[in-house]
Amino acid sequence: MSAAFDFSFYLPNQPIEDADLLRQLPFVVGLKEILMLRQIHALEHATVWVLSESPSSSPLLGGLSTDKGFYIYGEVNLIDLQRAVRLALRRLTHGEDNLAIHPRCGTNVSVEMLLTATFAVSMHLLLPRGIIEQLIGFGIAAQAASQLAPDVGSLAQRYITTAVPLNLEIENITARRDEWGQKAHFVAVRWVE
Repeated sequence: MSAAFDFSFYLPNQPIEDADLLRQLPFVVGLKEILMLRQIHALEHATVWVLSESPSSSPLLGGLSTDKGFYIYGEVNLIDLQRAVRLALRRLTHGEDNLAIHPRCGTNVSVEMLLTATFAVSMHLLLPRGIIEQLIGFGIAAQAASQLAPDVGSLAQRYITTAVPLNLEIENITARRDEWGQKAHFVAVRWVE
């Protein structure tokens, strides 16, 4: 007897919950952790967006996602943060998936570095070996990467590094220090089916 799999999740523009994907691919090691991290990352971004909508918000907010939740860095009142996290989760799960994308995300930096390296190597291979030609090629590569990175970074966030947190539940929010001793607030979450 062969196992029957539903491959409908491969169809474009057909939403599927991560829990359904886990049921379809239970043999993939670490899949749950990856899916959970993508959802946590989206909730982190949405929380920063919601906090930044407040006129009294600190302009220097940042976040860091982990497999257990995420840190929020900056001057934030705990009660405001609790409200923002709950509102961010509600807004994300009710159609405002654009909140999962943030222009200051580290994904954008990674994408820009990857594009720069790819373009620089390509220019190095395509252009003559003279120092002037190579420097011009590197300049063109860096400029092209910096122009493309915001859009490509947003696409990478939308389709690779974030996902609507349909399977997350907020456990608690506490003020504490991160692994490097920095003051932050930690938003702990758990997976729910």
